[in-house]
Amino acid sequence: MRDTTILAIESSCDETAAAVVQNGRTVLSNVISSQIALHTLYGGVVPELASRKHIEKINQVIGEALREAERDLDEIDAVAVTYGPGLVGALLVGVAEAKAIAYARKLPLIGVHHIEGHISANYIENPDLEPPFLCLVVSGGHTHLVMVKEYGGFEILGRTADDAAGEAFDKVARAIGLGYPGGPKIDRAAREGNPDAVFFPRARIEGHPYDFSFSGVKSAVLNYLNSERMKGREICQADIAASFQKSVVEVLVDHTMQAAEQTGSKRIAIAGGVASNTCLRQAMEEACAERHYAFYRPSPVYCTDNAAMIGTAAYYEYLKGTRHGWDLNAVPNLRLGQRV
Repeated sequence: MRDTTILAIESSCDETAAAVVQNGRTVLSNVISSQIALHTLYGGVVPELASRKHIEKINQVIGEALREAERDLDEIDAVAVTYGPGLVGALLVGVAEAKAIAYARKLPLIGVHHIEGHISANYIENPDLEPPFLCLVVSGGHTHLVMVKEYGGFEILGRTADDAAGEAFDKVARAIGLGYPGGPKIDRAAREGNPDAVFFPRARIEGHPYDFSFSGVKSAVLNYLNSERMKGREICQADIAASFQKSVVEVLVDHTMQAAEQTGSKRIAIAGGVASNTCLRQAMEEACAERHYAFYRPSPVYCTDNAAMIGTAAYYEYLKGTRHGWDLNAVPNLRLGQRV
């Protein structure tokens, strides 16, 4: 069977990324230009600045990805791009670039859902992993429990009712003075802290056992900080980080294990930026080992936003015959499983 080589582009938030992926599982290149230093000055992502930086970097990143893969555009079979969800201005940069390359080279154009990309990151390093399996998706904008029924076929079992896990990490990190980006900084600080120093609530939504809610634990941290400051007590960043992290991780793991038991799934995966959190990875691995479940997780570089995962997802869409026209547009609130 002839190899299929896909050029993939990702620009949904604050990383400008391009990758060349062969047959869905072999990453020939994966180039990421991060904007973290820029947005750290403002304590979070500034959408307009992100869009401008994507425009500045995208040609450079694509060129580097092709050079690293030792491929030119004549050796590319299709162009893939994230078209949602995400920041509309950022998405538009990637979509416009992908359409231009595909049109000029007469190549198929494949729009990819960002979350489908995150889930597909698990295929890169796990050649034995195939659907069906259960996947916990945890990122700055999403917290989903997803049954992956087939390549590109999903059933959402649970989702967050308010803040996503990554969003809660960012807000709590800011509140305790760690700054942006919150997830990695809380992860590092928590290693020096006592996870049992303060008990923060674990929310459950009645009648929706697989859904999540993180606004309560975020508020509990803020209330605790205010109370301690009013009493003139010193606050230990590491203890608060560890205690907060434990409360979030326990909910994520408990919900996932409950869903696995109810669905009978014995293969569990995690995906998204928060999937690189060391406490979550360890807790999920231990929970799966206790129950004799197979556990899959991408390397940290494939957890955060990257184009290799988009190229992997696109390969299976390509095999199914998915093609998009020149009217492909950015869809900032695109739902998983929605076709546009």
